[in-house]
Amino acid sequence: MILMTLIGCVSLINASFAQDTPEERLPSVFEGVGIDEQLGESIPLDLVFLNEKGEEVTLDMYFDGERPVLLNFVYHNCPMLCSILLEGFTKTLGELEWTPGQEFDILTVSFSSLESPELASTQKQRYLKDLGRPEASSGWHFLTGSEDNIQALARSTGFQFKWMESTRDFAHPAALIFLAGDGKITRYIHGMYFAPSDVRKAIVEASRGTVGTRVDQIFLYCYRYDANANSYVLHATNLMRMGGFLTVLVLLTGLFIFWRRERRRQTIVASPS
Repeated sequence: MILMTLIGCVSLINASFAQDTPEERLPSVFEGVGIDEQLGESIPLDLVFLNEKGEEVTLDMYFDGERPVLLNFVYHNCPMLCSILLEGFTKTLGELEWTPGQEFDILTVSFSSLESPELASTQKQRYLKDLGRPEASSGWHFLTGSEDNIQALARSTGFQFKWMESTRDFAHPAALIFLAGDGKITRYIHGMYFAPSDVRKAIVEASRGTVGTRVDQIFLYCYRYDANANSYVLHATNLMRMGGFLTVLVLLTGLFIFWRRERRRQTIVASPS
């Protein structure tokens, strides 16, 4: 269990070693585990899975062309990492004003072909209860599938995992993958806890402006995603542009008010007594 947790945690940062020399890279036990981000690529929407009711579904059933979809890979029999991931994710959802099934949908996909819809259903009920929003049931989907379809979906997102025969368990990374309404990958947020503010921004980004308020759009303009920080940070250039625009707007408004007052004063002076 300790080894698997270590593998999972280390795999979260293995992307930072991509440019290192072979001697500096992670030990061979970690090779082939991590995420090779596929931003801008699309997942295959014709893949077939089983939902938590045991019904056969294709991924395109969850994409309407507009509403964004959050995807995460889990292993329900995982001894530690996946439970921490789902618990942290559920806590984040609870801090959002938005609800799955309304502003966005969620696909939680098991990457073990041995796991059943019955187990997925049990997990869904558990985390819906923790979330405390029964209405989210229509928007949070727990899927299981065949080895071929799981591998195809994982490859399309760059999600890399492997079976560890020595521990009889999977080594895998942890991340939340954001998809546009047409299945295009727009953002990855790595880790086991996701800041609600980052998730909100990523949802707005994935929605292409169809979700969120004007304020969300302004905030997204002033922030950019920093892969090194694994978070959205202030975008200095856009912030200065925004500040410059507001400064000009204030000056023009002040000049207009001054002009109106001066015109009014001149009109009064020119009026016959």
